[in-house]
Amino acid sequence: MKRPTVVRLSVSLPGDLAKQLDAMTREKGYTNRSLAVADMIRNTLVEHNQQRGDRLIAGTITLVYDHHKHGLQELLTDIQHDHHECIIASLHAHLDHHNCLEALVVRGPSARIKAMADHLIAAKGVKHGKLTVTTTGQDLPA
Repeated sequence: MKRPTVVRLSVSLPGDLAKQLDAMTREKGYTNRSLAVADMIRNTLVEHNQQRGDRLIAGTITLVYDHHKHGLQELLTDIQHDHHECIIASLHAHLDHHNCLEALVVRGPSARIKAMADHLIAAKGVKHGKLTVTTTGQDLPA
């Protein structure tokens, strides 16, 4: 297997910013600045790609809600069934007598995933919801 090409870049930073970068690099356990900067670039590319509705993304939708709220579980299930092709897996956990946490692992076009997440999070009775987006891994090198 051919090794990926490495491109050398030169970046000028203010001294204080370079010190903060070095401190973060050590704290996170990177062996050098290049690895830390490469991860920051990957993170920025993932964020950028989620803004493009046609790009495939993966991620999780996390919901916390009161399962005693009349009709809420049925509504959440209906929304999920409407987007079944984007849901890879789901986890349901009982946090206490009233509150449940549901985590959906999702993959699909960015616009469709965001629309589903918005619909789920906006459902009356959902106390908190969050879409966390990552890459499918196909568009980023290691």
